[in-house]
Amino acid sequence: MTGHTQNEITIAAPLDLVWDMTNDLERWPQLFSEYASVEVLKKEGEKTTFRLTMHPDENGTVWSWVSEREPDRASRTVTARRVETGPFAHMNIHWKYEEVPAGTRMIWTQDFAMKPDAPVDDDWMTDNINRNSKIQLELIREKIEKAAAGERPAPALAD
Repeated sequence: MTGHTQNEITIAAPLDLVWDMTNDLERWPQLFSEYASVEVLKKEGEKTTFRLTMHPDENGTVWSWVSEREPDRASRTVTARRVETGPFAHMNIHWKYEEVPAGTRMIWTQDFAMKPDAPVDDDWMTDNINRNSKIQLELIREKIEKAAAGERPAPALAD
């Protein structure tokens, strides 16, 4: 069995701003509420290998892992995968960005499988990812829309 999730949000902001803010790995702790730190380990062309560390969970456990991420601006996609898989047999993530009339639609697709000895199964992790993705996407939308509002020039005043 494997897990699969797809979550999306439309952000009232230009694609370039959404792309830049969501692909600035070093600033992810300010964009996502779950990440305490990001450490870039290696850059090869567009591909970045990095360590993500989460804030402690309700039991005080700090989760950390290494991932690779490769953005492709021309296709408006990002592919990512966990290198240190932890309880996952594999975890692959695909980000897609689309210009839409209301701004930019960002779509996250995650394909994964839990290891047989993992503390949770694929169904539990699917529910967990779906629940958390909605929270994180909403936070990202709010932060990017605030940034977009700050970048817009003030309207001209009538004489």
